[in-house]
Amino acid sequence: MSYKFRFKQKSLSGRFLFILGLVTFVACVALGLMFIFGGDLFTQFNLTTNVRITIGSLLLVYATLRFLRLFKTEPDEE
Repeated sequence: MSYKFRFKQKSLSGRFLFILGLVTFVACVALGLMFIFGGDLFTQFNLTTNVRITIGSLLLVYATLRFLRLFKTEPDEE
């Protein structure tokens, strides 16, 4: 069986944007988990538990969407 791997080397700006997207993903996941599980970290904001969990969940959903968007290929790039 032969497989065709169409892997093109990304340009320097493409690699930079990919790494920046990964850093954004990791930061959003970390912040979301901090909001959900770090109860004492955000006491100065006077947030209730439900609000903290909601904000953390929204950050995790946003991070997931950013991660999926990172690997999306445009039709002209194929």
